[in-house]
Amino acid sequence: MTVTRFTIAAALAVLGVARGVVAADQKGPEQMSLQNRPMLEALAAPQPNAALASKLRLYGQFVGSWHLDIDWHELNGPTRRAEGEWHFDWVLDGKAIQDVWIFPARRLRNEGAAEPWHFYGSTFRWYDPAIDAWHITFFEPTRPFEMRQIGRAAGDDIVQMGEEHDGVVRRWRFVEISDRSFRWLGEASFDKGKTWKLEMEMRARRMP
Repeated sequence: MTVTRFTIAAALAVLGVARGVVAADQKGPEQMSLQNRPMLEALAAPQPNAALASKLRLYGQFVGSWHLDIDWHELNGPTRRAEGEWHFDWVLDGKAIQDVWIFPARRLRNEGAAEPWHFYGSTFRWYDPAIDAWHITFFEPTRPFEMRQIGRAAGDDIVQMGEEHDGVVRRWRFVEISDRSFRWLGEASFDKGKTWKLEMEMRARRMP
């Protein structure tokens, strides 16, 4: 799992209060605080790369944490409704954006193993000047599932398109975007884009 700057800060606060400070040489690898993980420190970036700042705004506007109300219309299965969480942040010298998406939210999960329908995934996005668009890879290891897409602005919306190995085309859209909220629609086509089936809808509100 990729941990964003916001998650690192929260985790450090909890560790500092609950456990106190323990020297790194007294800890095993599984006990080391996030502060002592150089890879995570190197991954995170405090701001967008200045040379690309104007182009990075498309997804940079989502940096932060979001509360989600989610309806998932499982193919040949029930509709699942629950709260979720979505955390975005800058990575790799501010030239890319990575997120962590969790459905249902961690606070709603029972202790122990996750249920089969639960999601815990991450998306990596980077802007490519050669095509004036974004390369996007979503991965969810627990299924496992990977989706590669190209994302672009479409008027006031953002549209991501990608095709799986079996020919299923997936269109994921950010719509009704404002500073404090947006709506996300995940659709699938089994006939190369002639018709679309709504798989998931998320209504997002920015966390304080």
